[in-house]
Amino acid sequence: MKNVSIYSTPTCHFCHMAKDFFKANNINYTEYDVSVDVDKRNEVIKKSGQMGVPVITIDNDLIVGFNEPRIRELLGL
Repeated sequence: MKNVSIYSTPTCHFCHMAKDFFKANNINYTEYDVSVDVDKRNEVIKKSGQMGVPVITIDNDLIVGFNEPRIRELLGL
């Protein structure tokens, strides 16, 4: 099983699309709301080099934005 995390905000349309995708495909994920979690916000900026969301990590791979083909590839879907 892959370790999937998403750094998101409640108002981010692409974040909602990514989470809906995970739910539709029965992918367990950990969500970090960077609008309220300053530590996770700083962590994702350090990891990605930018402030946009969503930032998705799948094991050691990092995806900025909702890139469904890349997500499918990394998850083997």
